[in-house]
Amino acid sequence: MNTISLCMIVRDEEDVLNRCLASVADLVDEMIIVDTGSTDRTKEIAAEYTDKLYDFPWVDDFAAARNAAFDRASCDYCMWLDADDVLTEEARREFIRLKVSLGPEVDVVMMRYHTGFDEAGNVTFSYYRERIIKNRLGMRWKGAVHEVIETKGNVIYSECTVTHKKLHPSDPERNLRIFERLIEAGEQLDPRQQFYYGRELYYHKRYADALAVFESFLAEEQGWLENKLDACRHCAYCWYGLGNDEKALEALLRSFAYDLPRAELCCDIGQHFLDRSLWLQAAYWYQRALECERRDDRGGFILPDAYGYTPCIQLCVCLSRLGRQEEASAYNERAAVFKPESPAVTHNRAYFAKYVG
Repeated sequence: MNTISLCMIVRDEEDVLNRCLASVADLVDEMIIVDTGSTDRTKEIAAEYTDKLYDFPWVDDFAAARNAAFDRASCDYCMWLDADDVLTEEARREFIRLKVSLGPEVDVVMMRYHTGFDEAGNVTFSYYRERIIKNRLGMRWKGAVHEVIETKGNVIYSECTVTHKKLHPSDPERNLRIFERLIEAGEQLDPRQQFYYGRELYYHKRYADALAVFESFLAEEQGWLENKLDACRHCAYCWYGLGNDEKALEALLRSFAYDLPRAELCCDIGQHFLDRSLWLQAAYWYQRALECERRDDRGGFILPDAYGYTPCIQLCVCLSRLGRQEEASAYNERAAVFKPESPAVTHNRAYFAKYVG
């Protein structure tokens, strides 16, 4: 059986590290933990699981720190986790099946990464990440922030899932600070870094600056398709923030120049018309969302609700406002298939009781 080194970088993670390591300790063959300057009990907790604990001076470069961890791995494959990640019991069982079946011909394993959840614990944001990488093939982390491995060779997709369970927020200024230090130092951001720099500017409500960066990114031929689609969405959000709704709609529609519609974008367009009480137009776009095929293997960010619950519950609203109560009630029941405990579904059932037997 192939062996796996868990390679992690940590700093001040005493509240989550034990949970993470306990969920994976018996699944991997080696733990490499690189600490970038903890002042709490992080290193003490890590030492309970491994003696392969190393210090690495933080230099505002996530890729450098992750490469330092990977460089110390001795197993056939390297696997990375963040300290606030965890493998659920179901994921642990799937991981065992994956490890048993993992043949030497596999170079990279892409695993699902669940990072957003609603109040009931349902996944609202998910995507695939390169999670297990064959050691000593020269695949390296790149990018000071929002780091990534450019994969090569035989890549497979696994249903095994890593769940991101953050207990405390990260430094909200960190990523933007790193990007702007790189720019001040004269570094040219590659297309991927431009995309994420634009997102950081958007998060900080620097909408005009974000739009300029996104436009530069969209002009790059090398930009990744899925990032271009997401950039269109964020351009729209920036235009909304600047009070220009017409430009926002244009940005959403621009995405169709790059590829087939995604449900996320159709729902955004539907929301645009819903917010303006244009029920028929909104219903059209929510119906288009239901027709979109969900393809997690494209690698882009996925909003699971956009492929079922959201368009159904919003079609319920639109059709009800159009006086089509029986159709509206039917879509409410379709929404219930995706989220049986949804408060909106329960409220709508009570409302439709006077219209539908």
